[in-house]
Amino acid sequence: MKTISIGQLRQNPAPMIADLESGEVYSLTRHNREIGRIIPTASSAGIVPRKVNSPARTREIRRHELRSATSIDELLASDKGDW
Repeated sequence: MKTISIGQLRQNPAPMIADLESGEVYSLTRHNREIGRIIPTASSAGIVPRKVNSPARTREIRRHELRSATSIDELLASDKGDW
């Protein structure tokens, strides 16, 4: 990863842009302290696409009958234990 200051970026951005096109990642600094990273778009391909808005299909979930407790509250209380 290369480092570039805000001043260097402001004065001559062309070399950094060329490096970005070839896949280089930059650390952006101000007063020798990293304030961000500049990442080429090709490397951000791992971003998960937005979920499609659709209704939940909870009606398709089969009902589960409790065998070890008489109610959900009793079941949860037995799992929680003593604090």
